[in-house]
Amino acid sequence: MTTAAPRRESDPTLPFFLRPAGLVLVVGVLTAIKLFVAGASGLAEDEAYYRLWGLAPALGYYDHPPMIAWWTWAGLSLSGDGSLGVRLMPVLAGMLGSLALWRTGLLLFGERAGGYAVLLFNAAPIIGIGGLMATPDAPSVFFWGLAIWALAELHRSGNGWWWIAIGAIAGLGLTSKYSVLFLGAGIVLWLVFVPEARRWWRSWQLWAGGAVAVALFAPVISWNAAHEWASFVKQFGRAVPHGWTLKYVGEFFGALAGLLNPITAVLVLVGLGGLVANVRKGRAEAGLLFWTSLPFLAYLLFHSFHTRVQANWPAPLYPALVLLAASVAAAPPLTGRRVWRGLAACAIVVGIALGTLVQIHAVVPITGAFARKDPTFQIRGWEGIRGAVLRMAKEQKVSWIATHGYGLNAQLSFALRDTTLRVEQVSERIRYVMAEPLPVEVVSRPALFLTEKRRDPGVDKLRERFGEVVRLGTLTRTVKGVTLENLLVYKVANPHGGDPRDPVYPLP
Repeated sequence: MTTAAPRRESDPTLPFFLRPAGLVLVVGVLTAIKLFVAGASGLAEDEAYYRLWGLAPALGYYDHPPMIAWWTWAGLSLSGDGSLGVRLMPVLAGMLGSLALWRTGLLLFGERAGGYAVLLFNAAPIIGIGGLMATPDAPSVFFWGLAIWALAELHRSGNGWWWIAIGAIAGLGLTSKYSVLFLGAGIVLWLVFVPEARRWWRSWQLWAGGAVAVALFAPVISWNAAHEWASFVKQFGRAVPHGWTLKYVGEFFGALAGLLNPITAVLVLVGLGGLVANVRKGRAEAGLLFWTSLPFLAYLLFHSFHTRVQANWPAPLYPALVLLAASVAAAPPLTGRRVWRGLAACAIVVGIALGTLVQIHAVVPITGAFARKDPTFQIRGWEGIRGAVLRMAKEQKVSWIATHGYGLNAQLSFALRDTTLRVEQVSERIRYVMAEPLPVEVVSRPALFLTEKRRDPGVDKLRERFGEVVRLGTLTRTVKGVTLENLLVYKVANPHGGDPRDPVYPLP
């Protein structure tokens, strides 16, 4: 038996920018800006690395599940081998994710909340700025948000067929990032602790949805089984504590609030007490946000007691957090109604303005004074490096470029993509099992070896791999005359055994 969703009349008091037409205008303009910036700015290290994945789509990779590789392949196929192609799918996913978030807010808290959720989401630095970037966080946030939407549709309609969609979305989320496992745990908690949701245990669609999720994730398991569980070992190994400390706990909460938007974080704190109270009353809407977020939040807090939580890790929690903040702005406490809505408006204006300013800075640097503290420093200065490398390669008559770090390897591969000069990382070969390696007859010839100065292995270490090692000089990445990074260049030749590369196995 299904229950029809309650009819919701449009609120005539809604400001234009909280109405569907206004939201389409705002999100459309922000998407257009992102598409322009995506094509006009360089790539960060990880983005350049995932471009290599997209050039060789596979069922798994050393670092993460394969969804970002598939998205990158699709973007490169549609837009060509450039920065726009790498970032196209994440930008479009941000637009579609905003639509799903609006619908979720509408179903759970009403039309006003749906509008606030969309605007607060796009005003969060991790979305307004980070949403441009092609990393595994983009699909994981997208599918996590879609799962919350599908659960809201299930709750409102009572139609068990939504479980099939939830299973498919969760499976695709797991092929994006392993942290989506915590979403599955949260759904189980929702089914256990929300009285209204418990009836679904008797529904065959629930179990069928679970089977769909497992089936979609099975190829990733198969890839790991064929590659000595490389990706599982790398990622799940981080969960093992090696000592305890309190120094990262405050940093974790500070980064969580900062990337959400500190003003939005105030609204979240205001709504948290009411959310917990409604969860204790067994209300399904509150429980949906609370229980699906709790396992991942609890794990991240646990992780912060033994090592640093990277700022991007909590990204999948942001759709739920902005929904909570939006519920406060839409139906604020009786005291201070204007204050809370004013805070929401301030968060939206400041967040979107800051995000737009940083994106403009990514294309046309406003200043170079911040050097490596500038969040856009990784994308700068590669045209100059490209020209210098091409000149040196011609002068030294080398056949290829060698590196020993995945970030520099990826950036040089992108910078030299339209030349015949190939780039290959000679270490950590497990990262590249998806791609055809350079033939031994190529890597046995002379090469330029490039490394960041701070990671310089030195002549003695290089001579463990090469019979001839000569340091040629230093190349400098700059922005507006400010040094960002120095790269050391060696000429290497006569590799011992004819091949200087690490074997793929055993794992490094």
